[in-house]
Amino acid sequence: MMRERTLGQLTTSEIGLGAMGMSGMYGPADEAESIATIHAAMDAGVTLLDTGDFYGMGHNELLIRDALRTRDRDQVAISVKFGALRDPAGGFAGYDGRPVAVKNFLTYTLTRLGTDHVDIYRPARVDPAVPIEDTIGAIAELVEAGYVRHIGLSEAGPETIRRAAAVHPIVDLQIEYSLLSRGIEKEILPVCRELGIGVTAYGVLTRGLLSGHWSKDRQLGKGDFRGRAPRFSGGNLEHNLALVEALREVAEARDVTVAQAAIAWVLSRGTDIVPLIGARRRDRLSEALGALEVELTGDDLAAIERAVPAESVAGDRYDAAQMAHLDSER
Repeated sequence: MMRERTLGQLTTSEIGLGAMGMSGMYGPADEAESIATIHAAMDAGVTLLDTGDFYGMGHNELLIRDALRTRDRDQVAISVKFGALRDPAGGFAGYDGRPVAVKNFLTYTLTRLGTDHVDIYRPARVDPAVPIEDTIGAIAELVEAGYVRHIGLSEAGPETIRRAAAVHPIVDLQIEYSLLSRGIEKEILPVCRELGIGVTAYGVLTRGLLSGHWSKDRQLGKGDFRGRAPRFSGGNLEHNLALVEALREVAEARDVTVAQAAIAWVLSRGTDIVPLIGARRRDRLSEALGALEVELTGDDLAAIERAVPAESVAGDRYDAAQMAHLDSER
């Protein structure tokens, strides 16, 4: 039985499905299997689907539309990130948070999704050229008009979170949070809790690194952005895989997989945190959902901390160019 958690004013399943990997960010994906995975997640009680209008340059939203053709659209809350600019070669060309751009992005999103509203709408990154008050104010107008139900943030720092929340209630902050990415614990998470803002945690398996299925000899496919990620390169990868093996010992002692232990750890951090599972195959989804049955004891949590201490990871979350866009890292 899928339990529920609360993100601000929105009640959702305790785990959400992140669809990014279904649109080429990790290399080619099987479209039929992707849709079957979305259906399997919904059948298991998942009520939060996360996407971005720039995932596959709109492909991800079209995929979700196709998956929902035979389902009740209101069975799920659809969370959409916007603002990332792409070029024809698939590269990133910055971010646009201008009010006129916000409304333009949403217009195309509603058409691609085949829906009349988005449940959570959020800028993918904070546009440093546009006051966050202007960006959030534009989304607030869309809320008033009925096109958006709730407003979220992504990778925002404490000051930006406060400024945004002063304009309109924010239901959640989407940000990377895992055993290998714990930076939000110092300032960002306390501010969210002070303001009643939930957290949707992406990267809970560090893009597969904490899945227990990664090896140093794995060859990445064309278009897989992990080939540029510092945590997956050279000595960093060897160091990080040693952490995974330490976690594997703890997981096997509990008769669970590495991925299940990592997801269960995120779930244990608070009922205001909803992990987003980036599965694009039904077998990986099934494994991830098994984490819901894992109740970590105090001894388990202490063992996990010893295996993967805070700040023990080697390498940044993104390459230097992408790190520069993270308001959360300033």
